[in-house]
Amino acid sequence: MAFDLPNYSFAVYWIIFFGIIVGRYFLIAGGIYLLFYGIFKQFILQRGAVLSASSEELVRKDIELSLLSTIIFSLGAAFIFKAYQQGNTLLYTAVNDYGIWYLVISFLAVLFLQDTCFYFTHRLFHHPSLFKWFHQGHHRSKKPTPWTSFAFDPAEAFVQALFLVGVVFIIPLHFFTLLALLMTMTLWAILTHLGFPLFPASLPYSWFGKWLISSTHHSLHHRKYTANYGLYFTIWDLLLQTQDKSYEPQ
Repeated sequence: MAFDLPNYSFAVYWIIFFGIIVGRYFLIAGGIYLLFYGIFKQFILQRGAVLSASSEELVRKDIELSLLSTIIFSLGAAFIFKAYQQGNTLLYTAVNDYGIWYLVISFLAVLFLQDTCFYFTHRLFHHPSLFKWFHQGHHRSKKPTPWTSFAFDPAEAFVQALFLVGVVFIIPLHFFTLLALLMTMTLWAILTHLGFPLFPASLPYSWFGKWLISSTHHSLHHRKYTANYGLYFTIWDLLLQTQDKSYEPQ
């Protein structure tokens, strides 16, 4: 049984999703920035962390790029909703259609698929002939902050949006699973762009932690460009030997 969605035009859905995504960005990225770079700044510094010192100009540019990205992401969201209304996606609403376990399996499967697509497109965007057009804007901040999490050049934002648009046509996903994926993507992007280590320095040395991308792992990518391309997991970096050696246990 489908959700009885309002039959808005594509333009109205785009406006709605643009407002939702912009609000989410400023609420979560801005809130976390205020929390760690403002309210708890001294506490973080006392723990020995070094906070990123991005200038106001870089923060402003990150926000500007994030707003451009939001235009593209909201176009993708509007397209998905209109396609769902027309019965053209594999989105579903009844848990019993595939069972409870499928919610978990599909969630993890899409995370791994997205991580795989991201790793290889990310490496591709670092090619000298593509970097200027696809990825240079994201690397203006060599020391990222939460504001950098959505700061993508329009071409890269389009490729990222294309993944979610495509996946709802090839993998059955419950709406709650899709929502969980969107929240995971948002929170993970912000946490990996904190600009300082949130978790203990021993994380890469633990069996569980060594498979996950941390803020330290991604900060190395922003500084060195030629390593640490993963999104959620270190699997592809480890398999293809693109993980920076300074991050690995010696």
